[in-house]
Amino acid sequence: MPAPKELDPSASLTALYGAKLRKLRARAGFTQRQLGDRLPIAHSRIAQFELGKETPPEDVNTRLDEILEADGDLVDLWTHIKRTPIPDWARKFVAYEARASKMLKYMAHAVPGLLQTESYARALLRISRPRDTEAEVEALVAARLERQSILRRSAPPLLWCILDEAVIRRPVGGRAVMREQLAHVLALAETPDVVVQVLPFDQGEHPVMGGSLTLLGFDRGPDVAYIESSHSGELVEVPDEVAAYALAYDLLQAQALPPGKSLTLVRSALEEFHTCGPHGST
Repeated sequence: MPAPKELDPSASLTALYGAKLRKLRARAGFTQRQLGDRLPIAHSRIAQFELGKETPPEDVNTRLDEILEADGDLVDLWTHIKRTPIPDWARKFVAYEARASKMLKYMAHAVPGLLQTESYARALLRISRPRDTEAEVEALVAARLERQSILRRSAPPLLWCILDEAVIRRPVGGRAVMREQLAHVLALAETPDVVVQVLPFDQGEHPVMGGSLTLLGFDRGPDVAYIESSHSGELVEVPDEVAAYALAYDLLQAQALPPGKSLTLVRSALEEFHTCGPHGST
């Protein structure tokens, strides 16, 4: 039987939680399968918790604390994890983002966080984190808006965004929120450090259909790539892999509308959100 993977409890709160859970399980004499049976959940989920790759739901965590006689330690750790505005899987990317001199983004489903209005960000976070309290959602909104200070620096990075047409068509938060959001994108695209392209539906398949992609470039140090979905992200630092994503982005830029025509399409979408909906609402 292979030895369990070594954990670094100092790497993150979820890693600390995983190390604590493994220690408590070993003390209680349970295998991962036996502990999973007691809950009951699949033993593979226990493995993910212990590796710091997943945080259990609140009810599962409470049962783990009870079964392993943790005296509230797991409950306390879980609470700290949930109160942290930026999840572990995004924290290293945010640190890279803060010192990037160039950002190239393809967004498949939503406006990038750096260009989001407060109302749009709130609508996205509420629907993607239904278990969070209002206070937890507001903490995430505040953290997202704080990141936008990058664009207000005296020497901001170049931000080049390719938006899938779905991003400008889907009424996130309702029509009024989308009107405000698209107007905000148009205003920022008039500044010298923000470029927006739109990838229209009629372009069909493209090289980055698996999700959203960000490439970060720096004045010093190698580029990195970041692959993102609504609940997870992967930072790519291996040079050959980053180069492959950079090539995919180059091909995507060629398929997208030029910046001028892209902004015309965004204005058209904005006008459509000004018109009455199917039931006469605006």
